[in-house]
Amino acid sequence: MIKRAAQALFVALPIFLAASTGLAESDTGELSVTPFVGGYTFDGSQSLKTSPVYGIRAGYSLNKWWDIEGVFDYVSTRAKSGSAGASAYNYRIEGLYNFIPEARLVPFLAAGAGGNTVEYPDSTNKGSATLPVLAYGGGLKYFFSESWALRADLRHLLVMHKTDRVLGNLEYAVGLNYLFGKTQAVSEPLDSDGDGVYDDRDKCPGTPRGVAVNSNGCPLDTDGDGVLDYLDKCPGTPRGVAVNSDGCPLDTDGDGVLDYLDKCPDTPRGVAVNSDGCPLDTDGDGVLDYLDKCPGTPRGVAVDSDGCPLDTDGDGVLDYLDKCPGTPRGVKVDSDGCPTPVIEKKSMRLNVEFDTAKADIRPEYNDEIKKVADLMAAYPDVNITIEGHTDNVGSKSYNERLSTQRAQSVKKYLVEKFGIAPARLSSVGYGPSRPIASNATAEGRQKNRRIEAVINYTVTK
Repeated sequence: MIKRAAQALFVALPIFLAASTGLAESDTGELSVTPFVGGYTFDGSQSLKTSPVYGIRAGYSLNKWWDIEGVFDYVSTRAKSGSAGASAYNYRIEGLYNFIPEARLVPFLAAGAGGNTVEYPDSTNKGSATLPVLAYGGGLKYFFSESWALRADLRHLLVMHKTDRVLGNLEYAVGLNYLFGKTQAVSEPLDSDGDGVYDDRDKCPGTPRGVAVNSNGCPLDTDGDGVLDYLDKCPGTPRGVAVNSDGCPLDTDGDGVLDYLDKCPDTPRGVAVNSDGCPLDTDGDGVLDYLDKCPGTPRGVAVDSDGCPLDTDGDGVLDYLDKCPGTPRGVKVDSDGCPTPVIEKKSMRLNVEFDTAKADIRPEYNDEIKKVADLMAAYPDVNITIEGHTDNVGSKSYNERLSTQRAQSVKKYLVEKFGIAPARLSSVGYGPSRPIASNATAEGRQKNRRIEAVINYTVTK
């Protein structure tokens, strides 16, 4: 098992060394070595337990951004079911890209390729298998000195299985990174302010970083307004135009139109203007928008000095919308300016009394019932409920039936004699439960033997 691991390492190292040697002539960089320890999680289909991983990385810095590394690690694990052990070896070449390489904390991305070997004991009859691997991931390097750094890595390993399946293993580790073999940089002439003009020729030393300069190292003033380009917030100002300390043309009245283009200087602050700097009259009524108390007036509508449409008859409906001009003052009108109808709520009450134990309608009530029928004919939207009642003579169930019969008798009378649609009438019996007089006297019991109906309707004048 150890012999095979050594063979795998010897296969990986020559590849890494060949790549490093080939680049050493054109770029001087540092060498690094990183022993590490961590955890290794196998693809679920391998049925192997997550176990510690031990390994080492050997690297070469191509430049401050790019590194190349050779990686070898070892995992001793066991099957998830049973006690059979297994050993895994990983060996690969990886390229690293460093973000913010000058910082103390350097994040990086990594990707590479190599091999994965898993060996099982002879007792399992599984033997060993070596498969190609693609790896990708990233990590962090924290430099606590120029040569030493703590390092954390995470890799997703894609193991290409012989059955055309891809196994996904995960490796996570921490290590100690040691850098050595740094080549001293060749001395160059100084350019202290980094403007591209060496100090010995720079007539404007101390120019802020990133500022464009001329051949003498002095900041540019391209539009000649007296404000240097890197301070000029309005580059390209026409020659001769007065500017402020930021190099921007003046807008004295603050209307958004520069003075040298403004045809209406001294417009009041906050007033909306057109491209010439003149106040707007959006609705074209002759009153400028900032003075117009009724913006959006339709074209051609007569307005007062405030820009508001006239309401000559004072009914609250503007003249150009008023379909009834000249309405007398104080008269209520609708949205068209025309007087509104008056709606009056009214009601009618029907009360019919019955003889003891009877549901027959006495002739004397014909006229009262006819009034209800005439009202319903005049107001076809009116529906009524007829409520039947009794005195307390007799059983409750008997009286409930009798009260219902009395209500239905009046309903039938309205339908058959006056032609009222049955659907507009409903009837209900309450028995003796709602007396309006005492049942202790004959007079009171007579008043309780009744039907009642209230008809509510409205009259429009």
